[in-house]
Amino acid sequence: MPTTGAPLDAIHRHLPVFTTLREFLDWSEKKGDLVRVARKVAVNQEITAVQMKVLAGGGPVLRFDAPVLADGSVARAPVVTNLFGTKRRVAAGLGLLPEQVSDFGTFLAELRTPPPVDGMRDALSRWPMLKAALSTRPKVLRKAPVQEVVDLHPDLSTLPVQTCWPGDGGPLITWPVVLTRSHGSDPDDVGRYNAGVYRAQVKDKDRLIMRWLAHRGGAAHHRGWAQAGEKMPIAIVLGADPATLLAATLPLPETVSELAFSGVLRGERMELVRSRTVPLLVPAHAEMVIEGWVSPTETAPEGPFGDHTGYYNAVEPFPVVEVTAITQRARPLYLSTSTGRPPDEPSVIAEVVNELVLPVIRQQIPEVTEFWLPPAACSYRIAVVAIDKRYPGQARRVMMALWGMLPQFSYTKMVIVVDKEIDVRSWDDIAWAISTRMDPARDVMLLDRTPMDYLDFASPIEGLAGKIGLDATTKIGTETSREWGRVIAMSAEAESFADKLIAELGVLA
Repeated sequence: MPTTGAPLDAIHRHLPVFTTLREFLDWSEKKGDLVRVARKVAVNQEITAVQMKVLAGGGPVLRFDAPVLADGSVARAPVVTNLFGTKRRVAAGLGLLPEQVSDFGTFLAELRTPPPVDGMRDALSRWPMLKAALSTRPKVLRKAPVQEVVDLHPDLSTLPVQTCWPGDGGPLITWPVVLTRSHGSDPDDVGRYNAGVYRAQVKDKDRLIMRWLAHRGGAAHHRGWAQAGEKMPIAIVLGADPATLLAATLPLPETVSELAFSGVLRGERMELVRSRTVPLLVPAHAEMVIEGWVSPTETAPEGPFGDHTGYYNAVEPFPVVEVTAITQRARPLYLSTSTGRPPDEPSVIAEVVNELVLPVIRQQIPEVTEFWLPPAACSYRIAVVAIDKRYPGQARRVMMALWGMLPQFSYTKMVIVVDKEIDVRSWDDIAWAISTRMDPARDVMLLDRTPMDYLDFASPIEGLAGKIGLDATTKIGTETSREWGRVIAMSAEAESFADKLIAELGVLA
């Protein structure tokens, strides 16, 4: 575990800066990590079936060059899926090698709360951090590739929007970066923007249903516009560059604009352009942008759709978007994905985010030595935390601190705290710690009626549920009145002897 972050320049020189999605795809193809599919494949279920199997096998990016629409015609835009289907590609989207992710997480933590400067030499050494902060300032262009074609009479049915699962309520846009801004803000003030990945159901040719959870930034912006009785401008960006895509998925503080922060991830200033029919700035080099207005009052039933929980979510009302324009490149690509029971693309991204967020956690909870959100547990429902335990009750303090630290962790229903020598990514180690260091009557903390993702069907009340914390650490001080057992371990000399003899015998070859 590194204690200080590597300079930003040193981290980013290993891989190129990907200003566009196309640059990332070209790089992947040169690495032999992209496959073009020439044969016709239906956007209804077939693309999903192929992607989910390829992702499970750790396979490449997929480009479907002949996606078949519901009417049997072939769409003009190829469909790109499985973009971040491996941890290596997620890291590359940040401009990193996999082994650099932890260092970059430390750098991001220091960027959030920089340590005090100690003299001129130390100040000069912080230049990479200053450069990263400056890179958040966008550059606004007069003309942009994403507006090579402007359609003021949009027809969403011409886009190769997937219907992922047999029980889905219709075509669903799954990989958009949705841009909104707070009511009363200046359209040029990117710091007041929110960028989130929210799914959008195609209702008809010029109407969408926008689904966002109440705690997300887009929903908060919409409430502000609705309270003023005004419709809200919205831009749905399809095929953004990797840094913008990943910035929209990170657990950033509510006061930090994801769009601005993408400049830190990319390592250079973002280029934006004014949208054509709504007062918003949009990424200049994206593949497509759907512009429109979100109604302050009108809703429509959204769903059901297969979700990352492995279940279909319930049908619920969400705001309706009136689409006013589709702008795009002359020969655009349509970026998409499919979600379902892990492994899926969001769960792969979450594994990398897990590494990025650990230094941030350690800033606020310094005794944490390791942290794991198991992908199989929907990437956030269970957390396993290893701590350097020093006093009674410490595990419970860590549980409560974690639940209150970030909005995303308020949806973590189970926290398991273990000692630092336990491998948090080994279910065998976790099971051993729970079975030998946890007493159900003493070491379980239960909370009731706490915030929960409404997609959790196990919750007795929609949006409210219980939480459980398991203290599977060694009990010390007043936590126990018994003498604690000693862990058995072989001597180093005997271990070394066994290794040599086994190698000579070849019994494990």
